[in-house]
Amino acid sequence: MPRIVCVCLSHWPVTRLRRAGLAPDRGPLAVAAEGPGGLRLLALDPEARALGLRPGEPLGRVRARIGVPLQVYPADPDSDRAALLRLCRWAEGYAPVVAPFGAAEAADGFYIDVAGASHLRGGEGPLVDDLAGRLARSNIPARIALADTPGGAFALACYGASDRVIVPPGGAEPALRALPVEALRLDPGTVSGLRRLGLRRVGEVDALARGPLARRFGEALLLRLDQAMGRRPEPLAPLTEEAAYRAARGFLDPIGRQSDIVVTARLLMAEIAPRLERDGVGACALRLVLHRVDGVMRVLDLGLSRPERCPERVAALVSLRLDRLGAGLDAGFGFETVTLTVTVTGALSARQTELGAAPQGDGIDALADALTQRLGRPLLRLGARASHIPERAAHTLPWTLQGSDSASRRSRQAPSPVRERGAVPRSASCEADTPWTSAPSSWPDHLPPRPLVLFPRGEAALDVLSTVPEGPPRRFRWRARIHAIVHAEGPERIAAEWWHAPGAARDYYRVECEAGRRLWLYRDGPHAPGRPAAWFVHGVFA
Repeated sequence: MPRIVCVCLSHWPVTRLRRAGLAPDRGPLAVAAEGPGGLRLLALDPEARALGLRPGEPLGRVRARIGVPLQVYPADPDSDRAALLRLCRWAEGYAPVVAPFGAAEAADGFYIDVAGASHLRGGEGPLVDDLAGRLARSNIPARIALADTPGGAFALACYGASDRVIVPPGGAEPALRALPVEALRLDPGTVSGLRRLGLRRVGEVDALARGPLARRFGEALLLRLDQAMGRRPEPLAPLTEEAAYRAARGFLDPIGRQSDIVVTARLLMAEIAPRLERDGVGACALRLVLHRVDGVMRVLDLGLSRPERCPERVAALVSLRLDRLGAGLDAGFGFETVTLTVTVTGALSARQTELGAAPQGDGIDALADALTQRLGRPLLRLGARASHIPERAAHTLPWTLQGSDSASRRSRQAPSPVRERGAVPRSASCEADTPWTSAPSSWPDHLPPRPLVLFPRGEAALDVLSTVPEGPPRRFRWRARIHAIVHAEGPERIAAEWWHAPGAARDYYRVECEAGRRLWLYRDGPHAPGRPAAWFVHGVFA
């Protein structure tokens, strides 16, 4: 027989806001959502309820009635649901079958089927006490009940006399008779109809003939009544069914050594790999969950730069992550269960592996994955933008396989950019409207045509002296120093994209100073009589 723990989360939207640091810890707080006639209260904290406020009231009427400030936040159902699912994942440490509330409950919470698992916590009573204590220490108000059925546990948790109820096996029916009819998870119309007939308690409804009830209120009323009383089954839809690529392994003797965890991760990935190959996909992100014997869970999220099915590579990444954690892993008395889940997948076509030649990009991708696990944060790569303006032509992106092949080909043709003093890398995709002068160039052959260090924006060059108005500068002041130019090449004219608003074109010059420093300068716009030209230093050649 199942034994269901129901955790009903009181005013969950308010709790989520405060736990996320989005709302103050004190003061009456409410969450409002759009409803008939405008904004209406959706959730209230205890301080707001103490003022006589109730969910469903119009916000405008409430503000006019109470004499104290009420902090009101807009409802965010998606964030509330995501936070609830994370809490459900945490609750899997008590039993593997955890199911969040559905639309029928019209509330926030989840069920746990602890049949066969309560003895691991010393029995049903200690399990409920431990669960309630952990939620309380995390500032999550909750009402908890344990019964034979989800419907019975929900009714006792949300409408029972106490915030912690344990019904012995087979005792749900007498415990439910005194509860209000709202505890049966009925729609508001059915509840209103029952109350008009004077039926306010579950026992009063259960005592009536079933035929007239079904004809007047439909089969849904009898279904909910029978499910709560345990006369009809009500299977749960646990979260674990959503994970198509998941494997777990339990141990009679808990493990704690890093080598044992790595071996287990490789075996679990080898179990998942055939399913991934069958569907033509690979793992882009994985989650390794280590269940300690005292109920504490350690969660390790692994990201890969490209879809992967190789157990050895996954095991190597797990080993690197554990190396970084070191003593922070804290195995305690050991891990009794290890679970590996593929959380993100990507298309992975078949490729040749018999001849021993690694596919192009394997080396750099493997290095990127290894560095990510070692550093503890994702690597970034450069991505090209459709812009001729140098500072707009490149931006940073998380490391992924897409575009990495072309990027690696470009990196073999020219040296990689260097970041210094807040600089941004150069881009090789900028085009010139005016080519370099056709005169013989004395620019060193080993230097690229664009600087390796590009400033985020041009730095002003002051007191510029030129021999001819349209020519390059001969002397200027930059960073509190006077720079005399001994050689200059240019101009290279770069203008904004034609699909953007027209702007002034830039004339770029490569110059070499007396001290041997090579700079990249530009004049902002063409020279105009009577208007001094604005000059800027945009980059430095190595």
